Amino acid sequence: MLLIKRAYAPYQHLWTLPGGRLEEGETIEQCAIREIREEIAVTIRNPKQVLVQELGREGAYRLAVFVTSDFSGRIVPSHEISDHKWVDPDAIIAMRTTSRLDDVLAKAFAVLGQG
Repeated sequence: MLLIKRAYAPYQHLWTLPGGRLEEGETIEQCAIREIREEIAVTIRNPKQVLVQELGREGAYRLAVFVTSDFSGRIVPSHEISDHKWVDPDAIIAMRTTSRLDDVLAKAFAVLGQG
């Protein structure tokens, strides 16, 4: 799986998944496709929803997580990313990650039929 290390707050220096905020008039799938393109210059297709998490005080934010194995392009990280790497799922235990990333990734692999 591909993880990125955030260059800025929030989550500065933590490994996580690429992503960002929904823009007006966009579906959550369109947001996922756009954010991946903006953050790592890769085009994804056929994103499958893994889960939606409520975060923040009283669920002020909703985080939708998608997975796909259908992508093309060469990874070119944006200025928002200080590092990126392909990681074996077992390796994340030794990494500083965003909260509950291991649970999210387990669900993502299950959606892909690899868990």
